[in-house]
Amino acid sequence: MRVIIKEEPFIDPAKHWAQRGYWPARVISHPEVTTDKSSVMAYRRCFNLPQNTKLRIHVTADERYELFLDGNRIGRGPERGDRDNWFYETYDLVLSAGKHMLVARTWWLSPDSPAPYAQVMVQPGFVLAAEGVEPDILNTGVAEWNTKIIGGYSTVCPEGAAWGAGAKVHIRGNEFAWGFENGDGDGWVSAKTICRVAAASYANEYPHIWMLRPAVLPPMMEEPRKVGVVRHIQKVDTEDTSHICVTSADNIPSEAEDWNKLLKGAGTVIIPNNTMRRVIIDLENYYTAYPEITVSEGKGSKIRILWAEALYLDIDNRSLGKGNRNEVEGKYFFGMGDTFEPDGGKSRRFDTLWWEAGRYLEIFISTADQPLVIEDFTLRETHYPYDFKSKFDASDNRLAEVVPIALRTLEMCSHETYMDCPYYEQLMYVGDTRLEVLTSYATTRDDRLPKKALLMFDRSRRLSGLTQSRYPSRVTQIIPPFSLWWVGMVHDFAMWRDDPEFVKSLIPGIRTVIDAFIGYINADGLVEGPRGWNFTDWVPNWWDGIPPDGHLGVSGILNWQTALILGLAAELENTFGDPEIAQRNLRMRDRISATSKEVFWDNDRGIFADDLSKEHYSEHSQCLALLGGTVDGYKRDRMIEGLLTDPNLERTTIYFSHYLFETYRLIGRIDKLFERMGLWFDLKGQGFKTTLEKPEPSRSDCHAWGAHPVYHYFASVLGIRPASPGFKTVKIEPQLGHLSYAKGEMVHPKGMIKVEVEQKDGKISSNIALPDGIELVSNT
Repeated sequence: MRVIIKEEPFIDPAKHWAQRGYWPARVISHPEVTTDKSSVMAYRRCFNLPQNTKLRIHVTADERYELFLDGNRIGRGPERGDRDNWFYETYDLVLSAGKHMLVARTWWLSPDSPAPYAQVMVQPGFVLAAEGVEPDILNTGVAEWNTKIIGGYSTVCPEGAAWGAGAKVHIRGNEFAWGFENGDGDGWVSAKTICRVAAASYANEYPHIWMLRPAVLPPMMEEPRKVGVVRHIQKVDTEDTSHICVTSADNIPSEAEDWNKLLKGAGTVIIPNNTMRRVIIDLENYYTAYPEITVSEGKGSKIRILWAEALYLDIDNRSLGKGNRNEVEGKYFFGMGDTFEPDGGKSRRFDTLWWEAGRYLEIFISTADQPLVIEDFTLRETHYPYDFKSKFDASDNRLAEVVPIALRTLEMCSHETYMDCPYYEQLMYVGDTRLEVLTSYATTRDDRLPKKALLMFDRSRRLSGLTQSRYPSRVTQIIPPFSLWWVGMVHDFAMWRDDPEFVKSLIPGIRTVIDAFIGYINADGLVEGPRGWNFTDWVPNWWDGIPPDGHLGVSGILNWQTALILGLAAELENTFGDPEIAQRNLRMRDRISATSKEVFWDNDRGIFADDLSKEHYSEHSQCLALLGGTVDGYKRDRMIEGLLTDPNLERTTIYFSHYLFETYRLIGRIDKLFERMGLWFDLKGQGFKTTLEKPEPSRSDCHAWGAHPVYHYFASVLGIRPASPGFKTVKIEPQLGHLSYAKGEMVHPKGMIKVEVEQKDGKISSNIALPDGIELVSNT
């Protein structure tokens, strides 16, 4: 029913250039809704068709919508973007003759009850435009649409639980507009018309509130799940359960059977009148999902469903961490979620406006004079619809155990954008996304989400020339090193996928990033710390992840990164841009590298320092210097030895270990990669279902920058990499380390690359199969 379109609708070349992009519809809103107050609204249009009709509708809203046709949900949206890139979804409908009802539920969270940081907002509005019928049948602002405020909603911002993820809902059933999706009930009024809307690529007349672009992603996967097992049921006498320790002495195991049947969809649970219960459920995996609970009776009762990634060892000192994620005994549940108050009616289904995330649920229920019957509890799991095709196996079983954990993390952190984490910020950061995208390239052919990420970062650019560090976002943040990594992302795409026109469209943005960094070069020929948060890695001894002298000073790490990216930008210019600019980039790279080799080199230790005073040293400097390819001879040999043996280097953590692993591959020491995989090998035994943000104690238990080992299984262990832009040729340079064999099938845009490698008595043999038309240019 949802379709992706490439040609924008309603474009009439015969019209004046300033008018040809306007839609034959208007944005509408509820006449009483304002931007300073959170509201949930419904819009309805009842219409009659004289005959069976095939039509196409285009739909969007600010901030979000759900669309119902004849009472059935057919879609959600809009796909996240920004004011100048406001996406709309397209639906093809085949309708029988007769009466039909279209209803949309939209929501607007005011700044005081905030939407997720990743949710850009302008003003409340809804627009629908149809093709295949006359404008006065369905088009908003032309046809007679009615609207109502759906009562019973209030919003709660979870204090200290998970900033950036947005407010949660509290629904009072006695005020709720039950049956709104069918257009039922009173209180409907005529919608007010706000303004015209136009396609972004044709909008020439100002002001415009939103610049519309067709959605570029498929609908998110949304499937019902009956999952979970009760770990603890407890009688309580207070709503504040966060300070109640989970102990087996308080458990009521006799009530668990009914709850477990409910979770499997095979029974109901009855909570007697004047009762309080606390139920902790282990979903047994990490989920991002819309929770739905259906109840009857229970007037005056309250249901609160909180989500957590794991339970805490100490509620008053959460920095102590969470311990083994499988364990609940002796721990404290601290989470966030939504609250529902039944009105005593029959089969009332409560749901949320946005999905939740985590592994554990705490369901708190209090009843008044009427018992509460819980008829159903369902999770509608949602994430980007990946189709993972690649397979990997090796003689060390620990490697295979990491794969489902890593890919689950990637799923949980992939929705309408990539995300750093689903429980907390839900923001697409460049540094995280580069690693997520590489893992996507190695496991699925679908490159729509990577392309959107590249575009959104390109469109986030500030007047300084730098991209924003995370985007889309309604809160601006600049991490200058992440702008450099965005250039690396473009280079990755140019190598792993074959779309030269798309790469060419990003070249102007690359130039602005490079020019911005050239502007930070001082009289000594070195980059001084750009204005912003110069985050590199969560090294414990670095303030806010900033390397020594990275804040407004001269950092060796930032200089080596700049040199590395200048080289990649030069390659892009030579292939897709201007060779003269490529030569300029190479000159700047060589100049920064030459000066860095002189001023940061410590001859006594045989490594590069992180700062000019030579007081700080890290793996990061050595990795970036080696990856940049400008250090050779004596210094390169000593630096490699220092990287491998110096015990006093600051170590890369989970995120930056990707670049460490890249370096190990480059220098032919894949054995060291396996040595540094201990954190990932321990995940299963520590109860993790996803990869964590940083070494314990970790804030986030689900951070997809930790999925990058799967990329390295294919690209570093099996050694499968593009040898030329567009992946038209491939090089296969396996490194097995201690493995006796490794084998895999990796996706390629034109098929599958199959590699089997065996190692015996110091000799390596391999079998390779490539897609038709793909040339092997290297095999060692």
